[in-house]
Amino acid sequence: MKSNTPIVSTAVAMLSGLVVLLLLLLPTNLDALYTALIRWAAALAAVALLVGLVNLVNVHIEKTSGGGADAANSGALLAAFGLTFLAAFILGPNGSAGGVEPANWLFQYVQVPVETSLMALLAVSLVYAAARLLRRVPNLFSIVFIGTALLVLLGASTLALGGPGLLVDVIAGVRDWITQVPAAAGARGLLVGVALGSVAAGLRILIGTDRPFGG
Repeated sequence: MKSNTPIVSTAVAMLSGLVVLLLLLLPTNLDALYTALIRWAAALAAVALLVGLVNLVNVHIEKTSGGGADAANSGALLAAFGLTFLAAFILGPNGSAGGVEPANWLFQYVQVPVETSLMALLAVSLVYAAARLLRRVPNLFSIVFIGTALLVLLGASTLALGGPGLLVDVIAGVRDWITQVPAAAGARGLLVGVALGSVAAGLRILIGTDRPFGG
């Protein structure tokens, strides 16, 4: 006998989406229902995040028994995760012990430096990739790309040009224009594309064309 679970899940997803959309667009007195549905969605997202964290821990626990570099990396990840979780769970996100806030300290002196280092590595990797691209396929677009990357990097670091000066001010001005005008326009275009894609995906789910929830 064929299960009706996909049909039920599809109907529930379509009905919930239509109700939230109508409550958002139409003037009604059902704000409590809208708020309840949004809170349910947030709670489900939090549970999904928790399930993902549990799965991540399980995967790395299994890797620690394999030995080698992967086991060491997994052990370091588990130790960092456990330390951060205990600090935030016992003391709270802004709790302090001995005048030190462990959660904020870990974020400021561990998380932020790691993210900064990764961004710096990404910038160097992009310049290196652009240089290799220029050697293999020299064309206008590759020249514009590597020139723009170098201008942005030089404009962001006055040390590379020997301190303040007219040349530094000019390059910094060009860098600011690049980041605020064409780069910002491209980023906004990407965001508009993501928004349109999200709307299209939502409409396909509402009409039952796509069924990622079990259909």
